Amino acid sequence: MSPEVVSRHFAALGSTCELLSLGSGQAALERCEARVREAEARFTRFLPASELAHLNAGDGRYLPVSSEMFAMLEAALWAFEESEGLVNAAVLPAMVSAGYDRPFRLGLTEPASAAPVQLPPLPQLLILDAATRSAALAPGAALDLGGIAKGALADLLIEELGDNAVCNLGGDVRIRGTGPERDGWHIGLCDHSAVALTEGAVCTSGTTRRRWGQSSHHLIDPRTGLPARTDLAEVSVVTDSALRGEVYAKCAMLLGSAAGLAFLEARGVHFAAVPTVTSGDRALGAAA
Repeated sequence: MSPEVVSRHFAALGSTCELLSLGSGQAALERCEARVREAEARFTRFLPASELAHLNAGDGRYLPVSSEMFAMLEAALWAFEESEGLVNAAVLPAMVSAGYDRPFRLGLTEPASAAPVQLPPLPQLLILDAATRSAALAPGAALDLGGIAKGALADLLIEELGDNAVCNLGGDVRIRGTGPERDGWHIGLCDHSAVALTEGAVCTSGTTRRRWGQSSHHLIDPRTGLPARTDLAEVSVVTDSALRGEVYAKCAMLLGSAAGLAFLEARGVHFAAVPTVTSGDRALGAAA
């Protein structure tokens, strides 16, 4: 008798999360949900008592951090270098300036005006000391680890879920195993196509869901400090890890259709993209 797919759906990390597993049982899914909620409490910017909030208020001092936080800060620095500066976790002041100063579910207000400002490179603002497992954040700087945390956590949780499972944390999807039909897990992309994977990740970034006011959304361009002006509505990237997919999809969104899709093609990943204005509901897409 074939093992049954067990699933668990819940809201966390400001998103909808979904866990699927063949053969691991509900106990594994419950453990994973508990780890997601623990990570949310640690990495959220909305709780004054969170570890991230404590670091953001450090005013330039070296502060001891947990092993989980240290690993996430290393991931943030890697994302900055891998994206050539386009994924900068130090966007929090710009996000607050754009009106994203509270959880999205509470409703946001678009500011009357916002002045462009180029964000300093993350390595100039964040310094890690592995010997003491501590971190220092420049005075006035503040981090948002939302997307990076979702991607990195999905890569970690797939180990907990077993050899045949899916971990979807708000659009950052990590896959392992042959799936219920033994031909891989079938994952939808933003253009309504799908891929079947036995190992890897599918990550989607976009500006269509977290929007407020006339033109504000959560995707901040670190080159301007303002919500990104892009001709792409959504991008899905298929790659080896959810953290890499999160970074690549965000880069493509920020760069726009011409430079963004060239960025993905140069890295040899399969992707799909939907422009902000479609013609006959057709979407852009390519595979490498």
